[in-house]
Amino acid sequence: MTTNFNLRGAILQNVSGSSQQDVEATIVDAIQSGEEKMLPGLGVLMEVFWKEANEEEKQSMTERISKGLQ
Repeated sequence: MTTNFNLRGAILQNVSGSSQQDVEATIVDAIQSGEEKMLPGLGVLMEVFWKEANEEEKQSMTERISKGLQ
């Protein structure tokens, strides 16, 4: 029996309605813990940001990420 699990949907449901402070705490906790299991959640938050960002915000984020990778 195969069970389909929508990880993206589960993560979005888990953080739905979060305040700005809640989102920040989630991000900080994920980064500080260094746990691999937190990476999908950060990816979903990145996706939410990307969908809501304007072109200037996207450019700024990609520049910062690029600089951080050097």
